[in-house]
Amino acid sequence: MQLGLHLADFSWPGGPPQLGNDLARVARAAEDAGFAKISVMDHVWQIGNLGPPEHEMLEAYTTLGYLAACTSRVQLLGWVTAVVYREPGLLAKLVTTLDVLSGGRAWLGIGAAWNEPEARGLGLPFPPTAERFERLEEALQICLQMWSDDESSYTGRHYHLERTLNSPQSLTRPHPPILIGGGGERKTLLLVAKYAQACNLFASPELAHKLDVLREHCAAVGRDYDDVQKTVMMPLDLGPRGEHADQLLDRLRGLAALGVSHVHGWVPNAAEIAPLELLGERIIPVAAGF
Repeated sequence: MQLGLHLADFSWPGGPPQLGNDLARVARAAEDAGFAKISVMDHVWQIGNLGPPEHEMLEAYTTLGYLAACTSRVQLLGWVTAVVYREPGLLAKLVTTLDVLSGGRAWLGIGAAWNEPEARGLGLPFPPTAERFERLEEALQICLQMWSDDESSYTGRHYHLERTLNSPQSLTRPHPPILIGGGGERKTLLLVAKYAQACNLFASPELAHKLDVLREHCAAVGRDYDDVQKTVMMPLDLGPRGEHADQLLDRLRGLAALGVSHVHGWVPNAAEIAPLELLGERIIPVAAGF
């Protein structure tokens, strides 16, 4: 099992003047500690369970480009990109650019979007739920076509591209891995089975059931269930002195038994670096054996 670091709160003690330096320091410490991935949210305002909307929030793909320059090994992604915030042709170009400039370390994390207040606040598109899922599937098809040798046009219900040229191509072939976030049983997990290399679910009591649903969708579309990486998002909190290490390891061991191979989460007080180092000493090497 691998662990990943989710950076979702940028209200750090040094404030915006120090944010660039602090972010670089955190990313390098996470890489040195053995984290496999670093992600950022695709939000333009802070979300409610982490703080008020006025708290600092960085734009995802600008931040990922900066992180690519600050690191050399960790994989990088938006967890997860709101499909309606960017046109799919541009999104494919963004992820391709990140992959090229990072030396082949980019993923496409994507979902149907959910935060209507921030979208309305900044004038970003936010159509009804059914349409967002239609756009999500078309965006996945467009990205895959742009990462192929097919430069022909694409015509869907919502998107029309005259020529899907993508130069330079991604270094990761046949394409950067795709992670689809969400546990919706009728639509989201079906899209995972059809298009994605990874799903993302929460460590809830419903997790085993959600994985069973994904297995059924994979069987229905002729996909090998084991080809889909199962990832879970949850807090990675050892406590101030590491007093919760055993509990966290027990939880990771239980998730591994369900087939989860990557646990991704936010680390309290990550900007202090010591929590990242503690995870690197006490959790990451042990979890690698699960």
